Amino acid sequence: MLKDRLQDALNGQVNAELYSAYLYLSMSAYLHSTNLEGFAHWMRVQAQEELMHAMRFYDFVVARGGRVNLKPIAGPPATWTSPLAVFEGVIEHERKVTGLINDLVDMALDERDHATYSFLQWFVDEQVEEESTAEHLLEKIKLVGQDGSSVYLLDKELGQRVFTPAPSGTPR
Repeated sequence: MLKDRLQDALNGQVNAELYSAYLYLSMSAYLHSTNLEGFAHWMRVQAQEELMHAMRFYDFVVARGGRVNLKPIAGPPATWTSPLAVFEGVIEHERKVTGLINDLVDMALDERDHATYSFLQWFVDEQVEEESTAEHLLEKIKLVGQDGSSVYLLDKELGQRVFTPAPSGTPR
């Protein structure tokens, strides 16, 4: 059974993951409006991954005998000044999520809740990947700058991303 403090924090993370999905979907909508369909597709896949993360937290709370308490999701921004600004927002957001995950790990250790600590390790590793991917894409966008041909090729590359749901019982 989860202690109330940890249950509340995990419920907060469900909300944070849902907000992440909402943010990336908003970024996708903005990128669609700029005719960068590949960029928009990449963000939509990212939104799907964040929904899976939220459900993983949801399922964990339920499995531990806790109660999921869904709160309102804050509205994300709707516009950015450029694709570069979008991906600067992605890296900033992923760093914030990393901090939230780290806080949960610290809390699980404080509460001596080893099951939650074990569960969270996947998310620790996932955040390393999320930040690395965001930084890599941000650098590519900086590299191509405003060169139309390069932006076109990068848009095609980002459009190739595939959403692959994880098998049942895994955190992804």
